[in-house]
Amino acid sequence: MNNIDYLLLNAEQADSVRDELFHVLSGCVATGASIGFISTDPEPMIAFWQGVISSLAAGEKKLLVARQQGKVVATVIVVLGMMPNGSHRAEIAKLLVHPSARRQGIARALLERAEDLARQADRSLLVLDTRSGDVAEQLYLAQGWQISGQIPAYALSTEGVLDATTVMYKFLTPGE
Repeated sequence: MNNIDYLLLNAEQADSVRDELFHVLSGCVATGASIGFISTDPEPMIAFWQGVISSLAAGEKKLLVARQQGKVVATVIVVLGMMPNGSHRAEIAKLLVHPSARRQGIARALLERAEDLARQADRSLLVLDTRSGDVAEQLYLAQGWQISGQIPAYALSTEGVLDATTVMYKFLTPGE
C-alpha cells in the first residue's frame, strides 16, 4: 500500500494544486458520483474550485486533502461560514476519493480529520447530505452519523434520473 499524507490546505496551497483537485472531482463525476455535477464539462468544476479557494481565503471553509505518491487523490471540505444562528455547526462537503485510490480507508481518515477540524473550530453539530443508498451513506453510518430524513427526487444524476438524498447529522463531543 502506498503512503498517504493528509494535509490541510490554505487558499494559496489549494490554488497551486487546482489541476489535481479538478482531476479528483472529474474522476468522481465520471464514475457517476452524486456531487453536484451532472457531466464532466470542466467549466463548472473549475469554477467550483475557484469558489472554494476564495472561501478558504475568507475563512469560510477548510480543505483537507489526501496525497498519494505526491498527488492529491481525495478531498473533504468543512464549511464553517454559517449564519449567526448556526455558528455551532459545520457542514461536511465534497468528501471525494478518486476512483484509482478507493478502498484504502482514505475517506474514513479524511472524515475523522474533518470532524477534528470542526471540533477545533468549536462546532458541536455536523450536517451533510448524500445520495440515498450510496456506499457513502454506509460509511457515515459506520462513523456514528445519524439519518435525519430523506428527500425524494432531490438531485439530478449523471444518468438523468432524479435521486433521493439522505440528510445526516452528528453531534461532536469536545475532546473526543
